[in-house]
Formats: sequence, structure tokens, C-alpha cells
Amino acid sequence: MTASAPSSPSDADAVTWGELLAGMYRQIGERAMRDLPIYNEALDVEAIGFRRFEGTFVGIMVTPWFMNVVMPASAAGDRSGATVRIRFPAGDIEFTLSEVQMGRIASCSLFSPMFQFADMASARATADAALAELMLPADSEEAVRRREPPTTPIDRRSFLRGTLTERPG
Repeated sequence: MTASAPSSPSDADAVTWGELLAGMYRQIGERAMRDLPIYNEALDVEAIGFRRFEGTFVGIMVTPWFMNVVMPASAAGDRSGATVRIRFPAGDIEFTLSEVQMGRIASCSLFSPMFQFADMASARATADAALAELMLPADSEEAVRRREPPTTPIDRRSFLRGTLTERPG
């Protein structure tokens, strides 16, 4: 089996591809990673949020040693090189191209190692939030609101003087 996606993938195809990739990483974990100091025993391997995207698949792979945004390398087209920039609603993201047992994949590291996660629930929640941010258009009202600096609290002394101006940030 190769990492390339079918010409018109469905969300079910994306989930299946993610699960196949997760199975491969489970084998790697058992065979080569478990005894390394970067392995977080509190975590498992899980494919999170795999879905259709621009004619291919994208999702987040959580392992006890990394969390990456992952997609088939076919998303990079016929480009050569070690890295590729792929446009997402949130903006351009740089991916590293690599060869795995399933074929070529493109991955973007979010966390490695994974010791800041106490359990799978927190790793899963972070992966879900990261994927939601990636799919949030950069010019959307929500994205613009998040980029705006928070307002500073009103200065108490000015408030008591009747001058209701905010302190400069």
C-alpha cells in the first residue's frame, strides 16, 4: 500500500488512511521507541481528526514521542526536496517529506517530545484544537479577533477620577 490518496477521497477514506498510519506507528513504538528516553508511557498512538482536504487527507498523529500534522506526500504534488509549503485556511505551513512503510508522507511537527501531556485526553484535546486552528481561515472574524491584543484593564486611579480611558498596552 502506498501513501497516495485516491483521486476523490471521502472522509471514511481519510479515517482509514489515518488508522493504517497509526498501526504503522504502533509497530514502530513497540519495536524501536518504547525504551528510548523520549517515550511518554502515559500516551498511546492515535490518529486524530483525519478528513478530506484539497483532494487528499489531513489529520494529526499522536504518538508517545511526537504529535504531527500528517498527510500523504501526494499533497505536495510532484515537487522534489525535503520540505514543502502547503496552503491551509490558516495560512502556509511547512511540511517535511519522508518515507515510511506506507510510502511518502508530509508531516509538520507540533510537539516532540510529549512530556507536557499527562494523559491521552489532554493530547487528544490539543490535537483537536490544533486541527481546528489549521482549518480556521486567516481572515475569518474569529482569527482576526484572536490576533487582536487583549484590552488592558481600566486604570483604577483614572476610573476614580472619572477619566474612563484605558491604559496604553
